[in-house]
Amino acid sequence: MKQEHEDLVLKACGAKSLQIGAKIQTLWSGYGEILRVHLEGCDRPSVVVKHVMFPQNQKHPGGWNTDISHQRKVRSYQVETYWYQNYTTNEHCRVPICLAAKSFGDEQLIVLEDLDVAGFPVRKTYVNDAEIKACLSWIANFHALFLDVVPEGLWPTGTYWHLETRPEELEAMSDQKLKAAAAEIDSILNNCRFKTILHGDAKLANFCFSKDGLQVAAVDFQYVGGGCGMKDVIYFLGSCMDERECEKRVPGLLDHYFSELRKSLDMKTNFQDLEKEWRSMFAFAWTDFHRFLLGWMPGHHKINKYSKRLTQEVLNKLKQS
Repeated sequence: MKQEHEDLVLKACGAKSLQIGAKIQTLWSGYGEILRVHLEGCDRPSVVVKHVMFPQNQKHPGGWNTDISHQRKVRSYQVETYWYQNYTTNEHCRVPICLAAKSFGDEQLIVLEDLDVAGFPVRKTYVNDAEIKACLSWIANFHALFLDVVPEGLWPTGTYWHLETRPEELEAMSDQKLKAAAAEIDSILNNCRFKTILHGDAKLANFCFSKDGLQVAAVDFQYVGGGCGMKDVIYFLGSCMDERECEKRVPGLLDHYFSELRKSLDMKTNFQDLEKEWRSMFAFAWTDFHRFLLGWMPGHHKINKYSKRLTQEVLNKLKQS
């Protein structure tokens, strides 16, 4: 870590010295890394530093090394920095506190509270029913908090897969029926009456759990922006359940999400209308993500019978309308 980067961390935390700890992960396509930094002489034992470095040669795991892809990523880190500096949540949808954020030419540093120290030390690749519901509660509380809030400084449309930012993947699709319907599906989702701010990348890997698994915090706000809440819900459910589990468990889990959403909203909201609209958007949101996968990575394991069934339902609905 460069001296100016170290100075930023020391100043932000009021620490006397620091030691670079383990690399938590490399950022997508080699755009930097996330590190744990150990501190001395202050009340925080450690912080997490997201160090973004825009590469000269991009290495995309799916082979999408294009200028559109690069510009989207650059914008995503600007959005994430803006999010951490300008938006706050509450204890029902916990996120790490941002201690500092600064650009250094082609590099960017975000200094964040260490969620391991804050009581969320567990990461999971498999979750039980209670843990899935803990994440859905977080998502519901987040959506309630930002219902009808204009996503100023964020993506006008949240998520990394929405149609406007993915022309190349659309072009690559071989499913002609879905390809032809993609713009209409996107328009239906974008023209919802009820909108919120979406996390935008609410997969299981972006949730940090308490030791008992019943409390969660979320990280990674590169694709935070406006839209229909179902987009976060379908993406989360698809990230932690296979097709058989989805068939069996989605109805009850959706009920849990809407129950939590109702509890979190004030009485001014017409909840009945909101629930009716968003439930009707579930299959559209799922199909929209399925469209992205078919163009981006046609052999992806999430392209399954459940996704295909929902897609067919949506295409049938569009034919009838």
